[in-house]
Amino acid sequence: MLRLVLPKGSLEKATMQLFEDADLRVSRASNVDYRGTIDDERIDDVMVLRPQEIPRYVAEGLFDIGITGRDWVEETASDVVSLGELRYSKATELPVKIVLAVSADSAVTQGSDLRDGVRVATEYPEITRRYFEKHGIRPDIALSYGATEAKVPEIADAVVEMTETGRALRAAGLKIVDTLLTSYTELIANPAAYADPVKRHAMSQVLILLEGALEARGKVLLKLNVNSADRDRVLATLPAMRAPTVSELSGGDGYAIETVVDKSDVNRLIPALKDQGAADIIELPISKIVH
Repeated sequence: MLRLVLPKGSLEKATMQLFEDADLRVSRASNVDYRGTIDDERIDDVMVLRPQEIPRYVAEGLFDIGITGRDWVEETASDVVSLGELRYSKATELPVKIVLAVSADSAVTQGSDLRDGVRVATEYPEITRRYFEKHGIRPDIALSYGATEAKVPEIADAVVEMTETGRALRAAGLKIVDTLLTSYTELIANPAAYADPVKRHAMSQVLILLEGALEARGKVLLKLNVNSADRDRVLATLPAMRAPTVSELSGGDGYAIETVVDKSDVNRLIPALKDQGAADIIELPISKIVH
């Protein structure tokens, strides 16, 4: 039903892990294979391509859905539908920013201070062109294939570069004077495919599975028993996503309690719960949490 395209490169390993966690494991002949399959009736075909290309291919209808960054959607000006953000790795958990930076000792404090002919090195020529067009400035834009921040001042007067913290730019002797775009990784869809009710429903189901796997990361299910006298003390000790589930035990001599907690808190929680009267404590892994 759905043709899916996933990002190759720095996001590849984390993307494959997310799909495996969602029970949508991508099978390939090898890790360098560009084609794969998912044993799920909702997904017919899988390809793994560079994220820079994915928005255009999805917009053109070569694929129904794909994963890429908002930066590449904007750079290619692709007509796609965003199904939602997916923050599934260290590279995607925090937003990245596309920024304008100049030499730290420059008198420039904002983009509008620059003048026609300013030399700008960037991996995002279209985002850069639209930005300067908005300010009425005609720059000399040069496509950069890496080490962009190193090109000031000999090769460029300014750079438009992706950054998460700005540390690399500062280390290169640059300062940020404007932010052009904030970008997260997204699941995107072809508009025509999204307009098809059957495909749109399949897309929403795939997204539910991916988001459920993400929500479950770092969490476990705790189950325990407690007598009536100790119940309130145990509940006061126990954190919960909303409220713990409390059920009376057969015979009315106590309660069964279960709740979802952060895995990082478990080694503190279990002894504390035991101290408050909890018994028969079980810690269970969670694959998905769907609200």
